[in-house]
Amino acid sequence: MSHVPVAFHPLARLLHWLMAVLIVAMLFVGVSMIADLSPRHTWLLSLHKAIGLALLLLVLVRIVLRLTLPHPPLPADLPALQRLAADASHLLLYALMLAMPLIGWSMLSAGGYPLPLQLPAIAPHDLTLYAQLRQAHGWLAYLLFATVLVHLGAALVHGLVRRDGVLRSMWPAPLRYRPPSAKR
Repeated sequence: MSHVPVAFHPLARLLHWLMAVLIVAMLFVGVSMIADLSPRHTWLLSLHKAIGLALLLLVLVRIVLRLTLPHPPLPADLPALQRLAADASHLLLYALMLAMPLIGWSMLSAGGYPLPLQLPAIAPHDLTLYAQLRQAHGWLAYLLFATVLVHLGAALVHGLVRRDGVLRSMWPAPLRYRPPSAKR
């Protein structure tokens, strides 16, 4: 009989919360960078590139952990449509977390811009391609932001309404609340 965990592995939880902070920071830095043409622009751009590269490495580690470590199942009473939505939204989050830095790297390559850490170009120098990638990067950033908000909303429903242990399974420290049967 195999052990079914009630919480995610501590390393998976650490990566989840570290990436959550970095993704939110990245979204705000990206918006600030576009809106700011002051001398801070160069610093924001460098910060955006560094966080993007860190997120690319972290998501690769996270994918390996997700595929190799056991993780808690969704609650048995979760309706099939919600189960499908949870699986689809997680797949979308992972796809976006992987695609965004790769598109950013491709965009810099196509634009002929210097790459952090002297990374190689992964797209040909082509200004039309650069413009297309830049637009895709922007639209996917909005989709990532919306997906993060939906993910956060679902986590809060699990933690505050359903109280089914889903939020607690990813929380960095044990949550203390009474199960629904213990309500007065």
